[in-house]
Amino acid sequence: MTDAVHTLKGRFRGFYPVVIDVETAGFNAKTDALLEIAAYTLKMDEQGWLVPDQIFHFHVEPFEGANLEKAALEFTGIDPYNPLRGAVSEKEALTEIFKGIRKGMKEQDCGRAIIVAHNATFDHGFVMAAAERAGLKRNPFHPFATFDTAALSGLALGQTVLAKACQAARIPFDNKEAHSALYDTERTTDLFCHIVNRWKSMGGWPPAQMDEETTDAPANDDAQEA
Repeated sequence: MTDAVHTLKGRFRGFYPVVIDVETAGFNAKTDALLEIAAYTLKMDEQGWLVPDQIFHFHVEPFEGANLEKAALEFTGIDPYNPLRGAVSEKEALTEIFKGIRKGMKEQDCGRAIIVAHNATFDHGFVMAAAERAGLKRNPFHPFATFDTAALSGLALGQTVLAKACQAARIPFDNKEAHSALYDTERTTDLFCHIVNRWKSMGGWPPAQMDEETTDAPANDDAQEA
């Protein structure tokens, strides 16, 4: 077994995992505003354990013509037009996040970024829709593949709700801080690292019989391959 399996590239088949959380003004990624986004990159430490790396966080201005569901705003407590938010455009937020991700991908020799999120379809949909509205052609994320910590937590911890999964993993969770993209991203990052590292500590990684060709293969940029 080579040391390659203990690198980020080797661990995730060339994918560069990035933990994402968004706060929005509704459930429809095409019509409802993206209001806050946080992204946490990851790395392997010298012993091959997955750890947090760099975090990006932005409050986001509603795009022109965006729908703002009253119930969603009441739930998050976000005032989209409060000047104290220091909100930026979708394009500015995603440009900076994508720039940081591409830098990390290059450093880790990964071929494609992949979104890690709790109920990942939701966050993936809003990121992709915002990138399309902003006209960003160099989107580093896989067009459909994700790592969903709700599913992973159900398998590893018997819990699918973020707060309960964190509690099961003995990760401190403050419900008063929840539904902030920054806080939820930090806790989701802790949770994902816990699950990946626990699997390794139990002997699940690397597999006893691993095909090195499969392990070292870079992620395919084509949309057809996940």
